[in-house]
Amino acid sequence: MPTATKTKTQEKPAPKSAPAVLKQFIAGKWADGTGKRRVVSTNPADIRVVVAEGQGGSKEDALAALAAAQAAYPGWKKTPAPARARVLDKVVRLAREKKDELARILAREEGKILPEALGELEKGINLLEWYAGEGLRFMGDSAPSELPHNLLLTVREPLGVVSVITPWNFPWAIPCWKIAPALVAGNTVVFKPASNTPWLAQELVRLFEEAGLPKGVLNLVVGAGSEIGDILVEDERVQAVSFTGSNEIGVRVHTIAGRRGIKCTAEMGGKNPAVVWEDADLDLALAGVVKGAFGSTGQRCTATSRLIVHEKVYEQFVGRVVEAAKSMKLGDPMDPKTGMGPAVDEGQLETDLSAIAMAKKEGARLLCGGERPMKNGLQHGWFVEATVFDQVKPAMNLWREEVFGPVLAVVKVKTFDEAVKAANDTKYGLTCAFYTQDITLAMRYVEEAEVGMVHINSPTIGGEAQVPFGGVKGSGVGDREMAKDGINFFSKPKTVFLDYTGQARKSNIY
Repeated sequence: MPTATKTKTQEKPAPKSAPAVLKQFIAGKWADGTGKRRVVSTNPADIRVVVAEGQGGSKEDALAALAAAQAAYPGWKKTPAPARARVLDKVVRLAREKKDELARILAREEGKILPEALGELEKGINLLEWYAGEGLRFMGDSAPSELPHNLLLTVREPLGVVSVITPWNFPWAIPCWKIAPALVAGNTVVFKPASNTPWLAQELVRLFEEAGLPKGVLNLVVGAGSEIGDILVEDERVQAVSFTGSNEIGVRVHTIAGRRGIKCTAEMGGKNPAVVWEDADLDLALAGVVKGAFGSTGQRCTATSRLIVHEKVYEQFVGRVVEAAKSMKLGDPMDPKTGMGPAVDEGQLETDLSAIAMAKKEGARLLCGGERPMKNGLQHGWFVEATVFDQVKPAMNLWREEVFGPVLAVVKVKTFDEAVKAANDTKYGLTCAFYTQDITLAMRYVEEAEVGMVHINSPTIGGEAQVPFGGVKGSGVGDREMAKDGINFFSKPKTVFLDYTGQARKSNIY
């Protein structure tokens, strides 16, 4: 594959700015990592620019972080939940003040175009805000007893030290929706972000520090390789693991956690379908499919990667999707004219291009895109064109395997049953979309879709803090995230039998 090198002597030189310095945050102190590897975060739109770098963490750093979290746990557990929530509330205020700055960091480090980066910042802030409110609702239930003068109730308690392992594609929102409920519930956290988006993770932790979170309650360990992640799952001090990432690693994390008998939630891949029916509002469907397929450069677990279209509107609708894909401008994520940013790194770009090559080899028809642009400065970044294939067969890799890039597979159907069969024909089950004006048909689809989330007349992407997020089949194992499910995952119920008569029981209840 071509590398990003200069092609013209008169082209603009690489922008120059001092990279941010990456540190570990352990027991309330920022320090250099003690690992052998250096962590270098480059701008994926121009890889000549290093945006952040520092010495990576080591096994010893991870163990120190776990020790700090364990030491801080008793005090944080005893802190009343409303007081814990007030720290989150301060983080919300600080994040809103710095939202534009943080969005620029996200755009430079991960490659999202600025409007998408601002959207992710807002979603994360909403999640922090919602969980701050949960500090006033961190409560159990009561139930009637079969005995007189007895009270039955439940209380919720934290788990202890928990590990949070997050991916690069949503380096702000996903840590927010994991760390916030963990802290409000009274746990202490060791946080390992993806090694190619560590800068924003560091800024998030700085906000908690500025908000007055006690030392050791939240610890950050940044490093490449599996050594740190393994420790954060295997160490006996860890009482729960919240993971988002690839299926390969997610299954491994869940297996280790299961062997240890600790709680684990693993949110993994998706191969999400959007069905466009003959009576659909095609303008609405077009906007949703284009945003779902090519927004965030297709680097979402919820991205629209399969398009199922009724034969009566197939030619018209697919033609419009192709036109929109062809007109999408690639470029600097900070440029307001840019419609799609780069892949996050060379590995993801190679994955995209390999999937495209395989689709061609297997006989799918390329309608547009499929290339890495190498002109007008784009050769310095990890860019790939918005790509659409039709004549895709169920046995093809493009129909079955997640690409995690801006590559859309399209099929034509005649009947509702055929559409449902095509949509469910996948090992994944995260989300889906159905575009129709027939409410009966829509509700039939809701019943038959094998997914964790269904969107009617809206894109496959998106979620809200107050409802659960997660999938079925190969898309996830363990509890759902966000909403009450998130805080329930990071806590455990304790049942209390309160007999206030002070007398021995005389019944036969056992």
